[in-house]
Amino acid sequence: MTFITFGVKMKIRYDSVFVNKGNAEMERTMETSCVIGIDAGGTKVAYGLFGSNGEIIERMEHPTDKDADGPTFSDILIKNIEIILDKRNLTFKELSGVGIGVPSFLLYEEGRVLMTSTITGINDFPMRKYLEDRIPTTIVLDNDANAAALAEHRYGAGRGTKHMVYVVLGTGLGGGIIINEKLFHGSYGWAGEIGHMIATADKGVMCGCENKGCYMSYVSGRFLPDHVRLGLEDGVESILNPDAMNGEKLIEAYKINDALAVKIVEQMAHNIAVNIFNVYQVLNINTFVFGGGLTSFGNILFDKVEAEFDRYNHISLPVHFKMAELKKDFGIIGAAEFIREGNN
Repeated sequence: MTFITFGVKMKIRYDSVFVNKGNAEMERTMETSCVIGIDAGGTKVAYGLFGSNGEIIERMEHPTDKDADGPTFSDILIKNIEIILDKRNLTFKELSGVGIGVPSFLLYEEGRVLMTSTITGINDFPMRKYLEDRIPTTIVLDNDANAAALAEHRYGAGRGTKHMVYVVLGTGLGGGIIINEKLFHGSYGWAGEIGHMIATADKGVMCGCENKGCYMSYVSGRFLPDHVRLGLEDGVESILNPDAMNGEKLIEAYKINDALAVKIVEQMAHNIAVNIFNVYQVLNINTFVFGGGLTSFGNILFDKVEAEFDRYNHISLPVHFKMAELKKDFGIIGAAEFIREGNN
């Protein structure tokens, strides 16, 4: 039995509306021990400068350079970190550290990126060392879904839960696992990479993880054009154009009962449900928090996910599906928490 709870709007301590930029004394206090959180996603890179009281006092974002290699990508981060500090007349002495969430398989303890499915040029790269050699501050590097999981667990839909799985549905499909109120990294550091579990072994669309048929390739926004193209090749009638495809257009087509749009949405719902059912069976965690751009599909998608999950779940104990509450800032909030974790 699953229970879907849609997030409610609430005041979060990190929200910039609590920054009184007209009060110079307050700002000086906040800026004596700042943290930068960076959410380096597959579509954009977002930066947040946090004061000592947890308020966001500066933001920046730019499109992700998907063709960058490790040094090029890192140099972009360094440049923008320096711009943010300069803008607030801060130095690295006033910075406690920089937390970075990346969409990568990485060796957590070493800070080495092994593989990045959405920025394929960043492979086997010692990113943390590269950054620490060039800027005088603490660097904590972790997976972007772990950043979101930590933020939602502390300040969002996962508050008060002992165990939780965060599921990000957007450009990719990923996860972050909270066990006993702490992030679980596994042996090497990439626990929670639920999108790269295999749905159809050796069949389907090739993903940046170098496997065909992983769950990400069936449910993420990045692969929508591929599935539209495959459907059209199979003769399914549709108004959808694979060369101008996004989630909004998929839902618009679905609402007018476009055959291919209906097929793709049902395929997405089925694979999301099977994916999280498998996670539920392995970990026996009963709270799933969903974030990312595809959550905007709302009941159109998640009613089907719930029904599919229940079709496989034959034990009538509660399983909770919750929508993320932090919305836009979850990635930078969680990345900042990486630093605060280390300082506690």
